[in-house]
Amino acid sequence: MKKAGKIIIYIALVLIVTIGMLLSYVKFALPNVGEAPGLKVELTPERIERGKYLATHVTVCVDCHSSRDWSKFSGPIDPKSVGSGGEKFDQAAGLPGTIYSANITPHNLKNWTDGELFRAITTGVKKDGSAIFPIMPYASYGKMDKEDIYSIIAFIRTLPEQQTSSPERELDFPLNFIVNTIPAKATPQPIPPVSKPLEFGAYMVNASACFDCHTNVVDGTPIEGMDFAGGREFKLPGGSVFTANITPDKETGIGHWTKQQFVERFKSYADSGHSPKTVNGSEFQTVMPWTMYGGMKTQDLEAIYTYLRSVKPIKNQVTKFVPKG
Repeated sequence: MKKAGKIIIYIALVLIVTIGMLLSYVKFALPNVGEAPGLKVELTPERIERGKYLATHVTVCVDCHSSRDWSKFSGPIDPKSVGSGGEKFDQAAGLPGTIYSANITPHNLKNWTDGELFRAITTGVKKDGSAIFPIMPYASYGKMDKEDIYSIIAFIRTLPEQQTSSPERELDFPLNFIVNTIPAKATPQPIPPVSKPLEFGAYMVNASACFDCHTNVVDGTPIEGMDFAGGREFKLPGGSVFTANITPDKETGIGHWTKQQFVERFKSYADSGHSPKTVNGSEFQTVMPWTMYGGMKTQDLEAIYTYLRSVKPIKNQVTKFVPKG
C-alpha cells in the first residue's frame, strides 16, 4: 500500500509539473507569428482617403475604437471621439472577462512602427508581443490585400490625438491562457477586380467580417453548417439582440431581397436627412453599425449581395430582440 501511495504521489507530481510547463509555454512562448516586418508606409493622400473609407465604412475600426451613443439606435459614434477607444466589452455582453478597446490615435501609437501596426491588425499580436482578444477580427484582416492594410495604417497615423487610455483587460481562466494560442500568421490576398463581382464580394464580406457576427457560436467557436445563418446573441442594457440570417433562404433569410432592396437598406442610414432615433428602456436596439456601413460604396454593397446570394441557404428563423425581463 505504501508503495502504491508513493507511485500515486509521483504521478501527481509529474502531472503538476507537466501542466505547469505547458501553461508556462502558452503564457510566455506564445503567440508566435514572427517578428513585425520592417515597414514604412508612405502617407499619400490616396492611401489616407482609402484608409478612411475602409476604417469608417468597411472594416469599421472606428466602430469599436470610439465612443458609441447607445441611447440612439445602432449606437452611432461620437465624431469627437474617433480613435479614442475605451469601449467596454464584458460579461454583460456575453464575454469571458472584461476588455476595453484601445486608443488608436497617435497619442497611444506614436512609439509603434508601421510594421508593428501591420502585425497587430493582421495577426492579433501587439507591440509587446501579447495577444489581442479576437473580438477584433484580425483573422479576417489578415486575408486582406496588403495595400488596404497600409491604407488603414496611413489613416490611423493622421487621426487627431485623443488624450485617453484604457484599463488593462481581465480575462477569465482558462481564456487568459488560451488567448495566446489564437493569433496566426497573415495570409494576404489581392483585391479581385470589381468586374468579378462574386470574387470581389467575397473579399468585401471578409473585410467587413460579416461572418463573425452573422454566424452563431458555442463557447466562441462557430457552429458548423450555420455560416451566415444568424442567431448570435449580443446582450445590451435593454435586452438581447440576435443577428439576422443573411443566407439566401427564402423563408428566414434574404432570399426574397432584390439587390436594390439590399443596398437601400444600408443607404437609408447614410441619407443626409437620417437622424438616429432615441432608444428607451427595453425598445429594440442593435449592435449593427448601420450608420457606418451605410457609407459603403454602392458597388461594394452590390458585390456583398452577390456573394451572399451564392452561399448555402439555411433555414433558421431568428427572433431579433428579446427585452430584458
